[in-house]
Amino acid sequence: MSVDSRRRKLVQAVWIYTAVAVLLVVTLAPLFWLFIMSVSPAKELTTVPLHWIPDQWDFSRYTRLLSNAAGIDSSVSAEFLATLRNSVVAAGGATVVAMVTAIPAAYAISRYHGRMPLLYGMIGTYMMPPVTYVLPLYIAFSVMGILNNVGALVAVYCTMLLPFTTWLLKSNFDAVPREIEEAARIDGAGTLAIIWNVVIPLAKPALGAAALLAFLSAWDEFFYALIFTSDLRAKTLPVAIADFAAGRITDYGLVSAVGVLAALPPTIFAVLFQRSLVSGLSAGSVKG
Repeated sequence: MSVDSRRRKLVQAVWIYTAVAVLLVVTLAPLFWLFIMSVSPAKELTTVPLHWIPDQWDFSRYTRLLSNAAGIDSSVSAEFLATLRNSVVAAGGATVVAMVTAIPAAYAISRYHGRMPLLYGMIGTYMMPPVTYVLPLYIAFSVMGILNNVGALVAVYCTMLLPFTTWLLKSNFDAVPREIEEAARIDGAGTLAIIWNVVIPLAKPALGAAALLAFLSAWDEFFYALIFTSDLRAKTLPVAIADFAAGRITDYGLVSAVGVLAALPPTIFAVLFQRSLVSGLSAGSVKG
């Protein structure tokens, strides 16, 4: 290898690692500062010059939020726990419904290409701005009497998640060899048995990636939750955080603690299923 070639590779490596370092700093610095704010005494958050590292670490805000003990922050704690429960139910329920519906839909579209226009129509609705559907959905939910209801949020979130999960699973089902399915049919397996015993085991990474991305999308959704909810019966965590940050709470550290706790579930899921996410998103790009 020539000196110029080595030098070129060294320069490329330096640029790559520098870009990765910058990306990590830009991504992690806000999260790190959010955590520092959540454990800093209230006085240090308003002092000049700013304290980047607290002199005394205070984790009492997390205890107050999660314990729902009586006191000055009891209403904040009650709202946080209620909206956390609503977010779990709405995001988890929408993910389950979307996956159960998307699996047979994606298989049908993958194996019967005449149904591709249906997928194109679904993707088209997915790409339209959410504000387009607000008025008809609001009128429909009002007539049915399910405004300010977690079930209504599950239905709305499914309209977002189902087109995306169907498209993602379809591209991965395309990569499943048809010969395996034909062998199962010769042995007497029906369509549902083939999907359950053949296709799903071979497409587990895609299922994990689709479920993870669907859950994250529903967990972070703000616009529909803001429009269709009004109190703690259905209000989700992103809406509650917006209420807290709008001035209802004067302790910025408490608002930061709410943000850290809200970021924990999707972060944990992403770390646990990162391998499925990467392999599931790349599996459908190369057909076997």
